[in-house]
Amino acid sequence: MEAIIYLLRFAFDALLMLLIMRVWLQWVKADFYNPLSQFVVKATNPLVVPFRRFIPGFGGIDLATILIAYAVGTLKFVALAALSGESLGLLAFYIGLLVLLKQAGFLLFMIMIIMAVMSWVVQGYNATLMVFSQLTEPFLSPIRKIIPNMGGLDLSMLVAFLAMNVINILLSSSLPYWAAL
Repeated sequence: MEAIIYLLRFAFDALLMLLIMRVWLQWVKADFYNPLSQFVVKATNPLVVPFRRFIPGFGGIDLATILIAYAVGTLKFVALAALSGESLGLLAFYIGLLVLLKQAGFLLFMIMIIMAVMSWVVQGYNATLMVFSQLTEPFLSPIRKIIPNMGGLDLSMLVAFLAMNVINILLSSSLPYWAAL
């Protein structure tokens, strides 16, 4: 049973991250022709395109993809709760929103970690690093305005990590089921 739960979590999390990445790439107007962007769009198109026919975007935001991501987040927790014999009722809709927020934060965290490691290793232009930079810029630039570079070191990622951990702790205390997400 643990193997099935592990595989279900992996499948739901992977799909949810791809959907969040799609919305995020559109939001920051990242390079559409980048290989990473192309992968995300092609991997999510079979799920998103049918819904985009009747759920329009709003203000440059892809509402269809956001609603699908919310549904996937809710379905993840409902499926895992059903496997363990629990019933959530209307609480599932609230938990679905928290799952979506947690996955978005985790994705941001992972992208910043990858960027930090790649900055030490990669020399010159790298297409993936460019897209990751475009994705994190809306979060890191306000921090960079407050805390400038110190001796060539950019501390904005460290401050962002601390802020994200504080937000995660606050969200964790709001729901007892959070640890199981």
